[in-house]
Amino acid sequence: MRKIVIAIDGYSSCGKSTTAKAVAAELGYAYIDTGAMYRAVTLYLLERDIAFDDLPRVEQALHDIHISFKRNRKTGRNELCLDGVIREDEIRQMRISNSVSEVSVIPAVRHTLVAQQQRMGRKRGVVMDGRDIGTTVFPDAEVKIFMTAEVETRARRRQEELAVKDEHVPLEDIVENLRKRDHIDSTRAESPLRRAADAVLLDTTHMMIDEQVDFVLERVSARLFERSLLALTGNEERNTSGAGL
Repeated sequence: MRKIVIAIDGYSSCGKSTTAKAVAAELGYAYIDTGAMYRAVTLYLLERDIAFDDLPRVEQALHDIHISFKRNRKTGRNELCLDGVIREDEIRQMRISNSVSEVSVIPAVRHTLVAQQQRMGRKRGVVMDGRDIGTTVFPDAEVKIFMTAEVETRARRRQEELAVKDEHVPLEDIVENLRKRDHIDSTRAESPLRRAADAVLLDTTHMMIDEQVDFVLERVSARLFERSLLALTGNEERNTSGAGL
């Protein structure tokens, strides 16, 4: 059966990446963390003291930068590589979180990364998470999920993630950061964060990761079953609806 694209969008620290990774592993699909790509550009600009509003230098940087993912055989994780060097830990730092939304609103950045993401998923068989996957990157994704959660819950999750990496940040600072990012992401002119009309809403405030993964897999199974029935009747190519099962 032809593989599909699974788009998981939503707010920061809702469990998108963890859920997407698990779903990809279960299905044997590729996992693409688009948020990591925007974080990589942010890191690149900060390390070279390139002002975010210096558009000529930002556009030149986009020509020079090379972003890829490498699978860590020990952990099984896909780790982001910036110009051939693994920078997974650095892009998760709070200083990157404080700036990434400002970088992601730059049209040239979005156009460049969206084009790269579309090339990565051209052959289907991918789980991609981010802010605009179901609306801009792959509006034809067969399964679309939009994740949300209460901001305090998201902040506690983010605080725990940072603490594991020995970065201790007050909860109120993380709440402020998340609210700022939510506002920027939702109001930007270029590909704003919004729920696609055919995306299924998933509120993870009171859910464990296993429950989130099962929720997505159930939607995937339903979609694949529908496609198999359509294939049997010869109607698959004529069916263009049902992405948000």
